[in-house]
Amino acid sequence: MKAPRDINSVFCGAALIALALAAASTAGCSIAKRTDPYAPVSEGARDTQKAISLNNEALPYMDKGDLSSMNKAEDLLRQALAADLYFGPAHNNLGVIYLQEGKLFEAAGEFEWARRLLPGHPDPRVNLAMTLESAGRSDDAMATYRTALEIYPDYVAAAQGLARLQLKSGKADERTPALLRVVAMQGETQEWRDWAKGELTRVR
Repeated sequence: MKAPRDINSVFCGAALIALALAAASTAGCSIAKRTDPYAPVSEGARDTQKAISLNNEALPYMDKGDLSSMNKAEDLLRQALAADLYFGPAHNNLGVIYLQEGKLFEAAGEFEWARRLLPGHPDPRVNLAMTLESAGRSDDAMATYRTALEIYPDYVAAAQGLARLQLKSGKADERTPALLRVVAMQGETQEWRDWAKGELTRVR
């Protein structure tokens, strides 16, 4: 059975990484230069509440998915980052837009920011893995999926992506059956669950 299409069609974290992660996105992140997420800056230069509001305002436009709505979402996310460059959810969501547009370099940059600013959240890592896969860097993508699973074991989106890519690239290993079992039980769609069940009969 052909694996469900997730690259360029399903991205993680636009809705999940919102208001609830505001505290996580700002803890321990201060800067002086707007290009370095780890240099010192005054708290007065950041308006995190405004960034939260603008990020959340962008989410419904992202859900619509049409060009006009995505342009509006991108504008709102840029405003959010102008308010607080170190608000991780806005970086993740801007990366989702870039990935959908095929701007892989820009998407990878945003997901790297989000990964550093949200170290305990798997979604930026899964999104980065998708970007690397789209760029033809399968080994790097698999390694990145694994980092998502290290911080969030059995995370379904990461299990789906890693199992599918391992099988697609002919690099299944002793961990692949366990990943497939996770997907077979918890896959995000029935298509994913059916695919995993079919693959399990071949890899055992």
